[in-house]
Amino acid sequence: MMNTMKAVVLTKPTSAKDIVLSEIPVPQAVPGWVVVKIYAFGMNHSEQILRQSEIENDYIKKPIIPGIECVGEIVDICTEDASSENAFPMQDENKLKKSLSLGQKVVALMGGMGRSFNGSYAEYALLPIHHVFPVKTDLSWTELASIPETYFTAWGSLFECLNLKAEDTLLIRGATCALGYASIQIARALGCHVVATTHRESKLHLLEKAGANECVLDDGSLSEKYAGQFSKVLELVGCKTVCDSLQCVYKGGIVCNTGVLGGVFALNDFDPIKDIPNGVFLTGFFSNTPTQKDIDAIFDFLEKHHLKPLVGKVFPFSQIANACDECDSGKVNGKIVVAVN
Repeated sequence: MMNTMKAVVLTKPTSAKDIVLSEIPVPQAVPGWVVVKIYAFGMNHSEQILRQSEIENDYIKKPIIPGIECVGEIVDICTEDASSENAFPMQDENKLKKSLSLGQKVVALMGGMGRSFNGSYAEYALLPIHHVFPVKTDLSWTELASIPETYFTAWGSLFECLNLKAEDTLLIRGATCALGYASIQIARALGCHVVATTHRESKLHLLEKAGANECVLDDGSLSEKYAGQFSKVLELVGCKTVCDSLQCVYKGGIVCNTGVLGGVFALNDFDPIKDIPNGVFLTGFFSNTPTQKDIDAIFDFLEKHHLKPLVGKVFPFSQIANACDECDSGKVNGKIVVAVN
């Protein structure tokens, strides 16, 4: 293993054009943590938010290597007891019981990655083992990199929060993003009738290509046409349209707010008594707590239904600034993946 590595290191708000690769020491394993050689990572909207503004908050460790997910192999494991006084703080030591070994193919995501500790915009990452998950797959590294955060978020939103069933009629609002496409794939494979929306007419054909039964141009007031017509709604636009989405489900229906594509991060003057219709349920999915059971279920489902992840564009690590620029533009159809090694 090398002594130094290339990484994106941020200390302040940084535009895409100002992203550069720095040369820094390769991390070494400590009790409860492993070093992963990164072969590829997917890019996410939350990293754009971090880079553009969130990094100014005190809860962000600085300097920070961004990136909330990666795929690669384990190259360093510390054999000391995880209860050692030198160990990094763990959320739950019972989660350290999993067996990991050198050379193992893994995916890693969330748990503070790229915010509380260094993330994936690097050649190597020091990661807590409770957020590193072995996988068995024949997918290429770039295909594999498009799965962890996107498909886990889709999976948790659809099954943990929406309790999705084959008989459901599902509205996916703001579906022309990697998460939207993955959600369409999963819901259609399950047997649901899926109505997917976009605010750009030019992208309607992409929703059809992804498998949606109906593709709808969203003017922000879908409830005028679809009041009480759906059993479930996956809200990816976010607070900007969630009140309207609540009007689109019938009694007993569920709305899951997962995304913030609309750029509105809070519900100002929200009155739950008046704004949530009687008998309708509002929930949200936070993807910070993946488990090995979740990851195994996702890969089993993809294999069973012969689903391939939707890779939008692949960049070499040397072009990370261009990848960030494309992420900011929102013009790439599908997941943006960066190939590191």
